[in-house]
Amino acid sequence: MATNKQARRQRIKYSIRAKISGTAERPRLSVFRSNKAIYAQLIDDEAGRTVAAASSLELKNEIDGFTVETAKKVGSRLAEKASAQNINAAVFDRNGYLYHGKVKALADAAREGGLKF
Repeated sequence: MATNKQARRQRIKYSIRAKISGTAERPRLSVFRSNKAIYAQLIDDEAGRTVAAASSLELKNEIDGFTVETAKKVGSRLAEKASAQNINAAVFDRNGYLYHGKVKALADAAREGGLKF
């Protein structure tokens, strides 16, 4: 049993990562959310490298604050970078976070941008 929020998220994260893995054709879309920013990466686990990445820190002059709208912009930015590298499918890794709010907004925006998962 988890004693705090971080331990609970870590346990869920390990459970998810045991089941999914990214390849060159279908990389893993990993989401990390802090209190001030949200980050998304497309990771090829077989080669051990990041294919594309986007974060709200890149959008500092376009946004104000860390909102659901910010997460949507990060998702669409990641989808643009993925399509530039001819990647149109991914495996979604919510990284232990609930699929709700900012994580869901990022995923929906990435789908609208052309990524399939």
